[in-house]
Amino acid sequence: MPTNKQARVYAHRRQEKWDLRQQQHAKARRRHRIVAATIVGTLIVATGASAVVLANRPAAGAADLQDPLAGMPDIATYDAPPPPSDAEGRAWTATMSMSAGDVTVELDGAAAPQAVASFLMLARDGFFDGSTCHRLVTGSLIQCGDPTATGYGGPGYAFGPIENAPEDMIYPAGTVAMARNGDDAASQGSQFFIVLSETTVPNDAAGGYTVFGHVTEGLDALVAATAGGTVDGGPDGEPATPVTIEGVVIS
Repeated sequence: MPTNKQARVYAHRRQEKWDLRQQQHAKARRRHRIVAATIVGTLIVATGASAVVLANRPAAGAADLQDPLAGMPDIATYDAPPPPSDAEGRAWTATMSMSAGDVTVELDGAAAPQAVASFLMLARDGFFDGSTCHRLVTGSLIQCGDPTATGYGGPGYAFGPIENAPEDMIYPAGTVAMARNGDDAASQGSQFFIVLSETTVPNDAAGGYTVFGHVTEGLDALVAATAGGTVDGGPDGEPATPVTIEGVVIS
């Protein structure tokens, strides 16, 4: 549990970042949607007879894309990820205060030390505070962790290799895993997805997707919050009901 002092710091940090980000998100979303059709997706999710592409970051050569962090000084960027040893090879608990309710995640620092070390650092620094989950695959998963809420933001670094990917390509409900570029194991950053119901995510040339945790409490509330589907009614897109991460407490 956070101390009273920590709680005050988190609250102050969230308010400052929320105020600044709301001025940028709408403009950033409009800018990036213009080039969305040119972006190579990262996550291919089997949903019945169709396949849905989830973009993680812009493809090389997408000339119309500007730096998604430009003009957003409240978002920290980093030169490199923290060392995997920061995960201490043990389990951690992350309580995400979300607009849908609290979602508690057990992080597996033994099975996915680099991903967990990165998440721990970003969470403690308030990187996720006030961020909006930008992509929903209806009934399957929701993608979060981009402070720009565009699908193209990140912490300023990327890491690999893939850790702890399921051999059978099946991601059970409650799985928390890293998003990445297609065919690129070293393109993981801050974006992650939470599986809402058991989903098959086909491997690509790089393999599967790093599973670094699982939801222990709050998944039902997240499922309910996303039941309205996407803004345009399609199988893949911006959630019709905004889902935000208000803050993350690590214990």
